[in-house]
Formats: sequence, structure tokens, C-alpha cells
Amino acid sequence: MSAADEPLLFLDVDGPLIPFGPPPPGGRPDYRGAHGRRPQPDDNPLLSRANPALGPRLLGLPCTLVWATTWEDEANDRLAPWLGLPRLPFVAWPVEDEEGPADLHWKTRPLLAWAAGRPFVWVDDEITDADRRWVRAHSPARALLHRVDPQRGLGDADFADIEAWLR
Repeated sequence: MSAADEPLLFLDVDGPLIPFGPPPPGGRPDYRGAHGRRPQPDDNPLLSRANPALGPRLLGLPCTLVWATTWEDEANDRLAPWLGLPRLPFVAWPVEDEEGPADLHWKTRPLLAWAAGRPFVWVDDEITDADRRWVRAHSPARALLHRVDPQRGLGDADFADIEAWLR
């Protein structure tokens, strides 16, 4: 399968990669980024919450990674080096959202348009059943909308679900 035929994996940052939850018992790990990189003064102060071990795990998935975050290209400048990821394509969000169902997430329609008929996984902490129903009704390709608990971030169980769907 060529890269152009691979499923897409739309990846949100805040919640899935940078968890919001309180520190686990014993405190947060003192993560260093890929290649032992320490946070820099101009880094996002939450960057050190992102586990750099996620980078190789994401790269090991049989898909094309795409940033689907309000960070847009800044995710390439700030987060990708921390996780050891190459520069990734990113979704440039429309300035104004089209009028649609009130319960539909504002990312849902732009992501479906960006996928342009390719199968995709969307990893986000704000996905709802309304988004799943809408994608089922409007996507010509199969799709997995995977909600991540923002208190914990992307973990083993999430990877198991995503890998099973991709394979």
C-alpha cells in the first residue's frame, strides 16, 4: 500500500498528547523529549506533560499522521521535535465554520473534507456520538472516531483500539 492509500490519523494535541488531568500518585514524570531534550524557556509550559514515547508508537502505526489541532503548524515547531516526529501535514481550519447541527464538533466537517474519501482515524478528547453519526452518514470511507480521556491522554488501551482498526 502506498502512502497515498494509507488511512489518515488525525491527531489532536491538547488532551490526547498533553493530558489535562491532575498529577498521578507520586507526581508527574519528569519527561525529557526525544533525544533527551529538556523543555526550553520558549516552549509551551505544558509540553513536558507529553510523553516522548508516544512519538515512536505513533510512527509505528500503518497510517499517515496529520495534525488536527488548533496548534496547526506550530505543532511541527514545538511538539514534533519533543516527540521525535518529522514535520507532519496539518489541517488549516477554516476561519468561519459552516452552519450545521448544533451538537456537531466544529472539526468534524473540515476533517471529512480533508480526508477526501480516504479512510481515517480521528483521535480527540471532544468527540461525541453526534460526530460519529454524522461521519457514518457522510463519509464514503470507513472511519474511526476515537475519544481519548483528556485526564490521562493517549495510552495503551487507545493504541490497542487504533491498531486493531488500522490492521
